[in-house]
Amino acid sequence: MLLVIDVGNTNTVLGLYDGEQLIHDWRIRTVIDHTVDEYGMLIFNLYQSSRMKTKEIKAVTGIIISCVVPPMLNILEPLCVKYFNLKPLIVGPGIKTGMPIFYDNPKEVGADRIVNAVAAYDKYRRDSIVVDFGTATTFDYISKKGEYMGGCISPGIVISSEALFKRAAKLPRVEFARPKTIITKDTISAMQAGIMFGYAGLVDGIVGRMKAEVKTDPLVIATGGLAKVVAPEAKSIDKVEEMLTLDGLRFIYNLNVKSC
Repeated sequence: MLLVIDVGNTNTVLGLYDGEQLIHDWRIRTVIDHTVDEYGMLIFNLYQSSRMKTKEIKAVTGIIISCVVPPMLNILEPLCVKYFNLKPLIVGPGIKTGMPIFYDNPKEVGADRIVNAVAAYDKYRRDSIVVDFGTATTFDYISKKGEYMGGCISPGIVISSEALFKRAAKLPRVEFARPKTIITKDTISAMQAGIMFGYAGLVDGIVGRMKAEVKTDPLVIATGGLAKVVAPEAKSIDKVEEMLTLDGLRFIYNLNVKSC
C-alpha cells in the first residue's frame, strides 16, 4: 500500500492507496508545532477510526509527500522513519514528474501545483486549467502536449473572508453558503452573496482571461476543499476532482519507483 501526504498551509490531506484505488483519505489541520510523536498518534487514531487492522497499517510499503510548509518536513520525515520504517519520497527539485515545467524558476512553483498538473494530464490527456481552492486559490495551465506552462495565484476564499470579518467591526462571521438571491435583504445573506458570487466571478474572470491568452478551450478542473461548493456557481468549471492532488502523488511515486 502507498501512503500519500499533501501538506498545505491550512490543512494536510492523507490518502491510502491499494494499487490505483484510494481506499481511505483523511483531512487534518497543519500544525507546525506538533511533535513527531503527536503526529504519529494522530495518524494511528485516524487508522483506528477507519477500522483498519494492524496488518493493513504494516502493509504500507511506500510514502510520498508534497509539502508547501517547509518546517513540516522536519516532522514528517522522522515520523515516516520511526512509525513506518520508511524513507519518504519528497516532491521537489530532482524528482521525476514526467512533465516539462516552463517557469522562469521551476523551484519557485509550489509542489502541489505541479502534482495537480501531473494528475490532470494523466487523467484527461489534454490541455487543461486546474483551479485549486486552498489557502490560496491557484490557476495552472497545462498544454495539450502535457507541459506545465504557469498560472496565477489569488487569495483563498477563507483568508479573504477572514480579512472581512476582522477589519469590518459591525460585520459578523458567517457560514460560507449560497444565498437565495444576489439582491439580499439582510446583512448575513448580503455577505454570503458577496463571498459566494464574488468568488465565482473571480474564477470565471481569470479562467476567461487565460483561455483568451492561450487561444484554446482547455478543460477546467476544480480541486481542493471548497471545490464542490464553488463549482456550481462558476460557469467556467467543467469537472470537480476532489482527490486530484492525491492521485498526482500516486502517479509521481510510481513513476519514480519504476525508474529506479
